Parts: sequence; C-alpha cells; structure tokens
Amino acid sequence: MLTTAKPLYLILRNSLTATILAFALTACGSGKWGFPYRPDVQQGNWITSDQVAQLQPGMSREQVRYVLGTPTLQNVFRTDRWDYPYYSKPGYGATQKREFTVWFEGDTLVRWSGDDQPDRQPFEKADTGMDGADHNAATPATPTLPHADAPSHAADQSEPLR
Repeated sequence: MLTTAKPLYLILRNSLTATILAFALTACGSGKWGFPYRPDVQQGNWITSDQVAQLQPGMSREQVRYVLGTPTLQNVFRTDRWDYPYYSKPGYGATQKREFTVWFEGDTLVRWSGDDQPDRQPFEKADTGMDGADHNAATPATPTLPHADAPSHAADQSEPLR
C-alpha cells in the first residue's frame, strides 16, 4: 500500500505545479503587458494651439522657425512651403496624425493651415489635449510675488524680535 501512494502524491504535486505555472504565464499576457512588445512610435513636430496663435502674417522665416521649430519637411523645389507633420502610433492604441503647413512669399509668412492642434505639450497631461474642454479650472492659481516697493509683513509687528 505504501508503495502505490507515493507515486500518486508525486503525480498530483507535479500536475499542481504545472497548473500554477500555466496560470502564472497566462496572467502575463493580459492587458498592456501583452506579448509581443510594441513600442510607441512618435515622428514629426508637436505643435500646440498656443504656438499657432503666435503666428502673424509678415513674420520672417527665422521668427516662424523660432515659434514652431525646424520644419520636418522642406521641399527643395518649393522653398515657399514648410510642412510640420506629426504621427503617433502607440503600441496598443489608436494612431494619431496631424499636419500643419506654412507658406511664404519671399522671406515673409503669408498664410498657414492644418489640423486642429492640441493645447498642451505631451508631458503636461495624460489625455490627448484635443477635447477642447476648459483646462483652466484644473490649473492652480499662480501665486503673486510682492513688489519691491510693497511693505513687508515683518515691519507690521509691534514687538521687536529677541
């Protein structure tokens, strides 16, 4: 009797170990931790709506480059047009593509057009920035610094410090 119980115990232990190992490996494949690994791909220029608002007709090429950055695409045959494409493909998510173009006559900016641009930089928030909601309510008020000619609160004390 004792000789047959020992192999049954080993069989149960080994099958329990294999079952636990199988569950552990399948748990690694769920959600964003899935296999295979898919890296996030970002290409192009990230332009915000604040940068677009700074553009004015008559700006020089240097001023536009300062506001928007160096363009990703400059056509050698059409030097009066700069393109600022942006492409983002998250490893597990929807692809995002935006285009923005500026046109020059000579050295001055004459017009621009393109897709709606987000209202933030990519490191500022976790959302896409494209919903158009009022984000000022979530922003904390900036503290004001006292002016140099404003009286100090230490001068208001009636008792000298010891």
